[in-house]
Amino acid sequence: MLNEPLAEKIAARLIERKETVAVAEGSAGGLISAALLSVPGASAYFVGGAVVYTGAARSAFTDISMEDMKGLRPASEPYATLLAQRVRERLHTTWALAEAGAAGPSGNRYGDPAGHTCIAVSGPSERAATLRTGGSDRRSNMQAFTVRALEIFAEQLG
Repeated sequence: MLNEPLAEKIAARLIERKETVAVAEGSAGGLISAALLSVPGASAYFVGGAVVYTGAARSAFTDISMEDMKGLRPASEPYATLLAQRVRERLHTTWALAEAGAAGPSGNRYGDPAGHTCIAVSGPSERAATLRTGGSDRRSNMQAFTVRALEIFAEQLG
């Protein structure tokens, strides 16, 4: 479930480069952090992570205010990018990985269907992407969100 080979590849790159990562995830529910932490030696590169599932959590963990959110829709690429940038700044890491979406079985209140998520990487390079699985199974979507987030991060690491 945690995609260990991909997490191991990411860990090896980060350790080799002496780089660090922080994670802010919502609908993946901590699975992205769990995947990165499952690799022995994670303390060399993993600084911290938060499940940013509500506005209260967003404010507390990332200091993103209602003013910052003006004109920004949650579960969007710009929002995921801001989330990644903010957690990177707050935890002083080389990289940050963020995810926000709707795992299911229903969509979110912003009109996104179950299986929709936006993923962003912030660091020496930035990237954001949207994934729509087309399914409503919560567990499957959470796993798909995690795998895609790790894939995008691995691609950005080069």
